[in-house]
Amino acid sequence: MTRTTTRRALLSAVAATAMILGAGAALAQDRVKLRLASVNTETDSRAIGLIEKFGPGVAEFAEFEPHWNGTLFKQGTELEAIARGNLEMSIASAQEFSSFFPEFSILTAGYVHQSAEHQIAVFNDPVMDPLKARVEADLGVKLLTVMYLGKRQLNLKGDRKVVTPADLAGVKLRMPGTDSWQFLGAALGASPVPIAFSELYTALQTGAVDGQDNPLPTVIDSKFYEVTDQIVLTSHLVDLNYLTISKAVWDGLSADQQATVQAAADAAADHARDLQLQKEADGVAFLTEKGITVYEPDVAAFRAKVQADYLASDYAKDWPAGMLDRINELAR
Repeated sequence: MTRTTTRRALLSAVAATAMILGAGAALAQDRVKLRLASVNTETDSRAIGLIEKFGPGVAEFAEFEPHWNGTLFKQGTELEAIARGNLEMSIASAQEFSSFFPEFSILTAGYVHQSAEHQIAVFNDPVMDPLKARVEADLGVKLLTVMYLGKRQLNLKGDRKVVTPADLAGVKLRMPGTDSWQFLGAALGASPVPIAFSELYTALQTGAVDGQDNPLPTVIDSKFYEVTDQIVLTSHLVDLNYLTISKAVWDGLSADQQATVQAAADAAADHARDLQLQKEADGVAFLTEKGITVYEPDVAAFRAKVQADYLASDYAKDWPAGMLDRINELAR
């Protein structure tokens, strides 16, 4: 039995207990408390979408209580907190889910999702149903909606010109700590380093890492431009998050309340997506004004290497048969 299998079995057992306790708690009170834990700032587009749309949307029967900047749970521990019945909601990445369910790695691969609209089409397509069901059954977590995080670009210190993956050799690139993120960093040609997001500004400032990858709005929102010198527009990942809720809490809601939560989640995601797309459109001009050099490398060279690395890896062996073909069809 592998460590991943053991961990999944443990979480499945914990989630089953949490479902019983959570359902009882939901029935025992008039108003439901929905605490959300996330590492992003309160000025992030996702936060604004949730504060302005989700909270008011469920206010009739629920109290939405968001906690930003990793103040409630550390990055990477939120899903386990939901499974254990210690948290109601989170903003989770496909990379986090892939650490529990290897088939999710297809949604973390470079150059798979092509746009914000493509993300929505994939999320709502039946091709996602088996993955959603697996998360609910084994982890006690329900995926409510998909949130657009943006096209991830390379944000580096120094003036080294990056045209192809070979130019990233030896570059210490901060990537989140999961195996799937680390793989992507290596596929880009860099030397990936796992550092928590909350520690990233200092790591860039001190030179502990040479760069990081994030969408331009995140670079701006977190002021990484203060401690870096250039943006390389690789667009290597059209990144996303999933807004999640405890399946125990969800099952404790009435059908009308579930419909309201779903509508509020979709409205929040739509609002955040519009904000993020506008921020991306404005980001290049803002960063250029701040003295950051912004340029596009040989994207075709990056795409060829990244895709080849994934297809030759063990990750592709876990991808559901026909899923990549269906995802590609939805982009047309």
